[in-house]
Amino acid sequence: MKKFVLVFLLIIAIVLFAQPKLTIWCSEKQVDILQKLGEEFKSKYGVEVEVQYINFSDIKSKFLTAAPEGQGADIIVGAHDWVGELAVNGLIEPIPNFADLKNFYDTSLNAFSYSGKLYGVPYAMEAIALIYNKDFVPEPPKTMDELLEKAKEINDEYIGEIRGLILPSAEFYYVVPFIFGYGGYVFKQTENGLDVNDIGLANEGAIKGVELLKKMVDEGILDPSDNYQIMDSMFKEGQAAMIINGPWSVKAYKDAGIDYGVSPIPDLEPGIPAKPFVGVQGFMVNSKSPNKLLAIEFLTNFIARKDTMFKIYQADPRLPARKDVLEIVTNNPDIVGFTMSAANGIPMPNVPQMSAVWGAMNDALNLIVNDKSFIEDALKNAVERILSQIK
Repeated sequence: MKKFVLVFLLIIAIVLFAQPKLTIWCSEKQVDILQKLGEEFKSKYGVEVEVQYINFSDIKSKFLTAAPEGQGADIIVGAHDWVGELAVNGLIEPIPNFADLKNFYDTSLNAFSYSGKLYGVPYAMEAIALIYNKDFVPEPPKTMDELLEKAKEINDEYIGEIRGLILPSAEFYYVVPFIFGYGGYVFKQTENGLDVNDIGLANEGAIKGVELLKKMVDEGILDPSDNYQIMDSMFKEGQAAMIINGPWSVKAYKDAGIDYGVSPIPDLEPGIPAKPFVGVQGFMVNSKSPNKLLAIEFLTNFIARKDTMFKIYQADPRLPARKDVLEIVTNNPDIVGFTMSAANGIPMPNVPQMSAVWGAMNDALNLIVNDKSFIEDALKNAVERILSQIK
């Protein structure tokens, strides 16, 4: 109660003496709901909130140009992988601890953290999960052994007609859950942030994860020539029993009349969860803004609340970053399945050096699944290539 009074007095003082206006830059999907929330905030505290639509792909570049001059938005809505660049350049303000932090998934908070500080208030997550056709898989497998056994059964029963499992075996993004689950990592997490010179993509865990992938290829469960388009179209046409894909894909499956379900990727072994990459969306504060204290209070004591986050979810149904919002939307099994998968995951590194990883790892996996290189050699060479590009 005391904190609420102090916050309220701070806002009143700012309004009386500065008469500020908060400006938010966001992409199309957030405009309507943020305008409504802005009106609600103004009616309570007298602070005007102006919401400006910017193409998502342009928000960061425009902010990088405007913020150093003390211009642009007070708050931007964007992806967590912008954090490293913006924080290094001193353009976003650290978010102090606030009461509701405990209600957010650790994955979402870690995504917006850099060098031990939180630089954003997350609201939505994104991650891949197991998507299964209930005509062939009534209940999702809980472990990878169960998944492989079920995939083989389907392959044997529907030879040449239905595939038990499809995923893009030479695309790093879709193989990450196996690598991370067994202890591989891209950049080492330290107390001071990510150490980009410590790469764990050829360590024992990474090798074990890729060995699982290669096992699925060698046993005929996965086809090395499969790519995203093949996986997506075959599931849509009812020719694949199980795939690993993201929430962006399910509308097409629903429209195609597929009776599908979503669940976390099965445990690699009992007690060893698969850990996919996680992308997170959230709010960041312009450190050069004269209204940054008010912007922080707006986020931590209004936007971050359970009821506000639920309103944002209703307007733009993405995987919620707050655990208690998920409890409200349990009637949406897609959201629940993807969110539980994301909760197991690892935030995609929010540093620019991540750009060096994709090509090197995709090339390594392509060599491995097509029997053109040993696993250890391909992964070691990939790490050397990444380090060379970073340096």
